[in-house]
Amino acid sequence: MLDSQVWQWALLVLLCGAAVGVTLRWVLPVIDRCAGRMPVSGAPPRAVVWLFDGAHLIEATPAARGRVPDGHDWGAVCATLRSRFPELPDDPAAICDLGPVVVPADASRDAEELTAECTGGITRIELRPAPASGLPGGLNLHRLRVMETELDRLRRVTEGTPYPVWQIDSDGRLVWYNAAYRRLCIQLRAAEPDPDKRLFQSALDEKPSGSKVRCSLAAGGKFLWYDVTITRFDDIRQFSAVDVNAVVMAETAQRNFVQTLAKTFAQLSIGLAIFDRSRQLALFNPALIDLTALPAEFLSARPNLLSFFDKLRDNRMMPEPKNYGTWRDQLADLVAAAADGSYVDTWTLPSGCTYRVSGRPHPDGAVAFLFEDITAEVSLTRRFRDDLELSQSILDHLDEAIAVFASNGVMTLSNLAFRDMWQIDPDGGFAEVSVVDAIRKWQAQCAPSPFWGDLRDFVLSHENRSDWGARVVDRSGRPIECLVQPIRNGATMLRFRCPRAAREPPRAQAQHSMA
Repeated sequence: MLDSQVWQWALLVLLCGAAVGVTLRWVLPVIDRCAGRMPVSGAPPRAVVWLFDGAHLIEATPAARGRVPDGHDWGAVCATLRSRFPELPDDPAAICDLGPVVVPADASRDAEELTAECTGGITRIELRPAPASGLPGGLNLHRLRVMETELDRLRRVTEGTPYPVWQIDSDGRLVWYNAAYRRLCIQLRAAEPDPDKRLFQSALDEKPSGSKVRCSLAAGGKFLWYDVTITRFDDIRQFSAVDVNAVVMAETAQRNFVQTLAKTFAQLSIGLAIFDRSRQLALFNPALIDLTALPAEFLSARPNLLSFFDKLRDNRMMPEPKNYGTWRDQLADLVAAAADGSYVDTWTLPSGCTYRVSGRPHPDGAVAFLFEDITAEVSLTRRFRDDLELSQSILDHLDEAIAVFASNGVMTLSNLAFRDMWQIDPDGGFAEVSVVDAIRKWQAQCAPSPFWGDLRDFVLSHENRSDWGARVVDRSGRPIECLVQPIRNGATMLRFRCPRAAREPPRAQAQHSMA
């Protein structure tokens, strides 16, 4: 009984194995084709194949992905292919119902055809060369259309470029030009471009590729300026011209302006040295040579700022620094102050000359130094100061008290006798002493008198001015003679003196009486 059951189980296993073998023998080819062992992974490198599971893309060759980079399902791929193959169904199930089909291209000259087949729910689409395309070298219509589109785009770009572009062959003949070149020919010659008559000089043909040359064209008594760039490839030389009239005009205007400035600076008696942003001498005038005794060759070599001042120091044309070790640091402070426009200094030179040196900022980081000889001005100022001191010394030796008021009523001058008599010192404070202030002090030290009011009106008036005087008495009973005299420029001089008997002490007066 046990042996019979064993045999039955063994027979059942054999039958199942046979059934599985028969099933695998029939199903494996389908699985192989559905699982990617169809001619996708093993297809030639340039094969264009897509595999779909229903509408879902499960695999595609690199060439196919290059055709439709964004294709991830049946709809995206068909949207791209239907422009050439309008009979491609919207639903991949239609191909399964039809079986293997060949979808012809819409154009008769298309170099490719589309094949589609469905096996086990897997749809395979392949693009393959058409049996007879009529295009050279196996060129397909899709690629041809792409090239035509790119060519049309390049034509629009070159025709829309506002700069003249043209090409010359190996014989020097004009073989191609754009619309800007044509317009330039019509503007200058009133004629269409001539292959044998070029606008720009033929010397450009000898320039290497990548060269840029500035050229000019005569037009109505003036010149049109262009920067022409040369490009060589094969036997063709291509030229492109950029209009630089505005640049040339600006450069000419700048050059004329600099020449005008140079002529103007040449007439100045003030030495001028302008250093650019890199602190090199960019401009100087002849007065700088005369004032600093620096050689013209040295200045023309465009020395830097440190070398310039070092040369001044060597020639003893600037004050000798007390500590040469800190000289460069001080010079850096000097340049910084000049850049802010706050550097002004007076140099007293060993030769006895005096220079006023000032620094001024200029645009673009430049700095200008001005050297002015103020020796005569300083000498005149010193002489004037000496004269004032001499005049003051003379006044201080007079016995009369003298004070001078300007036309605006401010005391401008007084002597020692005046300061001793009235205890008024106009130099003792910062505030100015007016005639009103002085009269207030005089009234406090003297008996009441209408003289002070008349004096105030006289000092501040500008009409009917003549010498006059009066006598006042101070608090001690001493008489004081006051003489009022108008002088130049509306000023007024006051002279105060005591009578001789009033000035002498009582004992001296008694001796005079006995005599």
